[in-house]
Amino acid sequence: MRVLIVGGGKVGTYLAERLIREKNDVRLIELREVEKDRILLDIPAEMLYFGSGTDPDVLEAAGIRKANVVAAVTGSDETNLVVTTLARYEFMVPRIIARVNHPKNAWLFNKEMGVDVAINQADLLAALIAEEMSMGDMMTMQVIRRGKFRLVEEKIAPNSLADGKHLSELTLPDQSNIVSVIRDGNLLDLKTDPVLQTADEVLAIVHEDQKKVLARFFNLP
Repeated sequence: MRVLIVGGGKVGTYLAERLIREKNDVRLIELREVEKDRILLDIPAEMLYFGSGTDPDVLEAAGIRKANVVAAVTGSDETNLVVTTLARYEFMVPRIIARVNHPKNAWLFNKEMGVDVAINQADLLAALIAEEMSMGDMMTMQVIRRGKFRLVEEKIAPNSLADGKHLSELTLPDQSNIVSVIRDGNLLDLKTDPVLQTADEVLAIVHEDQKKVLARFFNLP
């Protein structure tokens, strides 16, 4: 995957270094040349470009026309929005991700501004806290389909609705599926309709709106 990152601060540099480790083709644009030595500690020099990410010539020199993804992660919301707009409407990049620095600006990061995914750190933190308080031991492993579904992991609590029940006996929410059950480090065969036991680890895909309903089957009554 070819990824162009605009913003070589700590967030952008870490993102670039991680994507490079995962064998992606990465280019990083940073405005401030004084940051060069720091950035080069983590990424190869040939992947680094200096200039404004709002300058179409700089974007083109960094290979935006070949990019599958553009990530605008500077510390300025205004800059990130200009980058996303250029990426979508000038260069037709298929996937665009943007960092929201000020929570009150989140409403601006929408499809009309070219943004497919807006990363609002304040909202993410608030959601994680609320989820931790309301979802028992259920843990989100991955967000799927732009937040519409989640892959979640849950351990079955003693005397919960699922404890001692065959998988087929559970009337789960319509928009959810159990995809695996792990017991003592071994994957159970769901085709055998296993009887669920305390401490079994359940992996399920569930719609965002039904995750609390699903959690009730596995948590303490």
